[in-house]
This record gives sequence, C-alpha cells and structure tokens, in this order.
Amino acid sequence: MQKLSLNQSLQQKLSPQQIQFIKLLQIPTAELESRVEQELEDNPVLEEGKEESDELSNEFEEEDAGNDDELDVEDYLQDDDFSGYKMQGDGDNEDKEMPIATSSTLNEQLMNQLGFLRLDDRQYIIGKQLIGSIESDGYIRRDLESIINDLAFSQNIETDIDEVEEILRKIQDFDPPGIAARDLQECLLLQLERRADQDHNVDVIVAKQILEQCFDEFSKKHYDKIMKKLDIDDEEYVKDAMELIRKLNPKPGGTSSGLVRTQYLIPDFILTNNNGKLELALNSRNAPELRVSRSYSDMLQAYDKSDKKDKKLKDTVQFVKQKLDAAKWFIDAIKQRQQTLMNTMRAILEYQYEYFQEGDESELRPMILKDIANMINMDISTVSRVANSKSIQTDFGIFPLKYFFSEGIATDSGEDVSSREVKNELRELIEGEDKKKPLSDDKLEKLLKAKGYNIARRTVAKYREQMNIPVARLRKEL
Repeated sequence: MQKLSLNQSLQQKLSPQQIQFIKLLQIPTAELESRVEQELEDNPVLEEGKEESDELSNEFEEEDAGNDDELDVEDYLQDDDFSGYKMQGDGDNEDKEMPIATSSTLNEQLMNQLGFLRLDDRQYIIGKQLIGSIESDGYIRRDLESIINDLAFSQNIETDIDEVEEILRKIQDFDPPGIAARDLQECLLLQLERRADQDHNVDVIVAKQILEQCFDEFSKKHYDKIMKKLDIDDEEYVKDAMELIRKLNPKPGGTSSGLVRTQYLIPDFILTNNNGKLELALNSRNAPELRVSRSYSDMLQAYDKSDKKDKKLKDTVQFVKQKLDAAKWFIDAIKQRQQTLMNTMRAILEYQYEYFQEGDESELRPMILKDIANMINMDISTVSRVANSKSIQTDFGIFPLKYFFSEGIATDSGEDVSSREVKNELRELIEGEDKKKPLSDDKLEKLLKAKGYNIARRTVAKYREQMNIPVARLRKEL
C-alpha cells in the first residue's frame, strides 16, 4: 500500500557566486590569468581596464514600481570600487611581467626525433602511437598487444609484435637516454648500453651484468649474493658498478609532461624584510583590472528611457541583464579572492613571525589548518584551499604555503616543537650513520628520545617515508 507523506528538511546549497568563489580561490596565480581570459571571452559585458573616473548616471524614473515585468536596471549601472590593496607593481613603476620560460614538451621532442628516421607512412604512424603511449616519467607501461589493438581500431593498421618492437627499439635510441622503457630494469640497461658504446671499462660491464642477471638481488641490496652469482671476489668491482648504477636516471621523462610546458613558479605573495619590518604584498596578477562595459550600460539606459513595449528589445535587455549579473559576480569573486588570500597569509605571517624574520627552520612553530582558520574566522576547508595551491616569495626563497604547516611533537621540557624540526634531526642522524650498519627505526627512535623528542617508532617510519628515505636494509652500502 502506497502512502503519501510530507517531510520537512533543512538543506544548505551553495549559490552560484559561492561556487565561483571556491573555484577561483583554489587556483594559483599562474592559472588565474587563463581563467580571466576565458571569462572575458565568454561574457561580452566584462572587459579589461580601469574604472572610468566619471560615475555613470543612475537617475532613472520608476514608471511602474509595482509591475514585476519591468526590469530594475539601476543596480547594474553602478561602478565598483576596485581598489584598496597594496599590489606588487602598483604606483608609478611599470608593471613588469614576471618571466615565464617555455620549452618544448617531451612529446614534441620525441616527435621531432621521429621525423629524422627514414620511416614510411605506416612505420611513422606506429612510431607516433608508441610515443603517444609514453607517460610523463618516460615509461611505456601499456603492453604492446594493447597498442597493436589501438592501431587496428583507430588507424586501421594491422601489425605484429616484431614490427612494433623494431620501431620501439629505434625510439629507445632517442634522447633522453632510457626513454620508452617498459620497466626500471630496461630503463637502466638502455642507459648503460649507451655508456658501453662509448666506454668499455669494467664498471659498465659489471653494472650490466648486475642488472641483467641479479636485478632482484640488486633491488634488495644483497651484495653477497651478487658477488657469489657473478663469481666476483673483489668487492670493489661491485661497489664501483653499484655507484655507477645509482648515477643513472630512473625517470628519463623527468617532470616533463606531454601536455604541460615548463614554466617558472610564480609566487602569489611577495614578502620583503625592510630593516626588520615585514611587508606583505599580493602579486599584482591577482588583481586584474576588470570593469563592466560602458556600451552595455548605455544600452540599459536607452531601454530605461524607451516605452518598454518592444518585445525584441526587452529580450535583448534580459540577455544583457544576465550577462551583467555574471560580470558583477565574477568581479566580486575576484575581490573576495584577494581578501581571503591576504587575510590567510597575514595570519600565517603573524603565527610564524619569528621564522619569517630570518628563515631559520628551528623557529617554525607547530601549526595546523585549524589554528589559522580560528584566527581569520573561516572554515578549515577555505584555509586548505589557499594553503594547497599558493606560494610566497621571501628573501630566502620561494615556498608553498603548506610548507609552514606541521604537527607538534612534545619534548621532555614540555614544549611543542614542529615536526619539521624533528625531521631535520632524523635526516642528520641518517646522514651521519655508518652505511655498512645503517640505523633501524627502533634505533632512530631511541636516539631521538635521547635528544628530548618524545616520538614513537611508527612516527619515525612515517617521517622517514615522507622524506623518501628507504629502510635501513636498503641504505646499506659496501
């Protein structure tokens, strides 16, 4: 039996302006310009430039205030005061562009090299498909059978493993060395083979034998098993070969991407120390000069003075009104973004004031998102969006804001110290250890406790992993 009932519930929904603000807040300065350009292209009412000094006239006669069909255009003709922030580049000085260096992408570099091979059209398409399958770190992880299927379905080319592998080997001769490998072992061997062509010394020969015959033992650093398997008596041969392997590049693609070009980091904030007085400025790129188009405002004025009976004109003005709404929402969101960025950064600056004086890591206080959120009376998620995507330029380098956030570790004296300080101590202990007998996590825990840091073994392991430091067994050297 069906039953009809009414339920009352309270739901919170974000307004379009709030959604717009959230999206703008989380993007860094470098992406803001693209977002503004997109909005300028999509909305003809929005345009670049400073607000005109003479204010638009807002004197309109309300012929029928009670008629819901009439448009109230007065709200859309008021100027916005788009000022009030100290911007880097403001004043009489010219607003100089920060340099962005572009370079060809990994995909473009490989395609250029492919063009120098004497390939027919069929082979070129296969080579292009292989290059397109190379990931940003330089590896091909997609199996060749799948690539063959892709060629059959998308390019109508029937091929086999032998033909694809033949072209793959040609691509593996491209720069950077090790490119288009299918796993780490192949990547390192490709680099060693180039060295072998140029240098036939013992280190290269032994290194190739280790990778070809003892890769499992190599990955686990079982030196005794390697020497026994290769029948080598002198451990110096293995030690020198291992050192050579360590100098090879495990990620030949680096940080390059087939889609993104290399560019300098553009800071969102600029902090200067003027004789002990810290001065914070927002990068001027965060404050684009935007205004509502005067011509569209004039169109609304003309409509207000007309008899308002023309349906076609009324539909046009309704469209303009929607675009005016969108333009004003966007400008307001940009302004709100500036306010939130500055409020958040000022709070971080106040909390970590001693650190920003000299850049001494030992002065970093334990600080979590909630600390800053409480200071500026905002939600933790808002602070997180700012901290995860913004950076600040200081006299001692450029740092992401998340660098200044860390947990607190209790000491014997009852004080809290930053986890970053503990990590520095941990790194120093590991760097100073005897590499023939590296320190275990248990031993590191005891040494840190002896220094006054109350820390558990699992926390030592967590910090070690965060710093990309392997376990003791893998740090062992001959």
